[in-house]
Amino acid sequence: MPGVFQLPVKEVADEACRAQEVGLQAVLLFGIPEQKDEKASGAYAEDGIVQKALTAIKSKCPHLVTITDVCLCEYMSHGHCGVTRIDGDDFHVLNDETVELLARTALSHAAAGADVVAPSDMMDGRVGAIREALDAGGFDQTAIMSYAAKFASVFYGPFREAAESPPQFGDRRSYQMDFANADEALREVALDIHEGADIIMVKPALPYMDILWCIRETFRRPTAVYHVSGEYAMVKSAVEKGLLNERDAVFEIMTGLKRAGADIIITYWARELAKWLTE
Repeated sequence: MPGVFQLPVKEVADEACRAQEVGLQAVLLFGIPEQKDEKASGAYAEDGIVQKALTAIKSKCPHLVTITDVCLCEYMSHGHCGVTRIDGDDFHVLNDETVELLARTALSHAAAGADVVAPSDMMDGRVGAIREALDAGGFDQTAIMSYAAKFASVFYGPFREAAESPPQFGDRRSYQMDFANADEALREVALDIHEGADIIMVKPALPYMDILWCIRETFRRPTAVYHVSGEYAMVKSAVEKGLLNERDAVFEIMTGLKRAGADIIITYWARELAKWLTE
């Protein structure tokens, strides 16, 4: 995507510090390991890519809030968000086996310095399992930002290519939410809050502003929204074709998300927005 790059560990700390210098309060880390397998072992390894990045960032800019994506898709050789079993032409994502690995991953992130862990897998019960693991490990102050209402969406496409994690078979609709089902979003959010989520998230952003508003009004909890790669890429493409003014379009989008109830907006324009706001 224009302006978005994979960074090696030796560069990520400097990039994080530059983000802090322009006014950003937090960064959200995703990792791409050198090798992938069917156990996602790179996700929870002590010397994993995110664990190394956390150590590097905290050594250079210790007051920057670090949030880590807790999912297995980038580390799985097949690209799914969990442990899978194939039966003939069918495949199944094994919920309980996956939750064990997610809790292990979150705990390893906390041990490496994460301030917030953000499970994005949409497995049942993962927030409760992560909270239990963190508390038992002495990380009761590590917060959980749950991807509580994450819909199966075409707008994830550019990110999946960048993260080298498109599913090698099937799709993720069996565990991500049906975009036509608003009631399920409310149920999923309620469950995650009950299990101990500190912040709840809606993903993607623009097609789900009604969900964002409803969740914020219903639960009155800290609420995040993720303006995802496909949404970013559409605007960038229109800007490149001379159809939109980028700054004006971005401000209008972000204002709409804020108006719809977002306390936190996750966006690929974060650095640009921080600069534009001081102009």
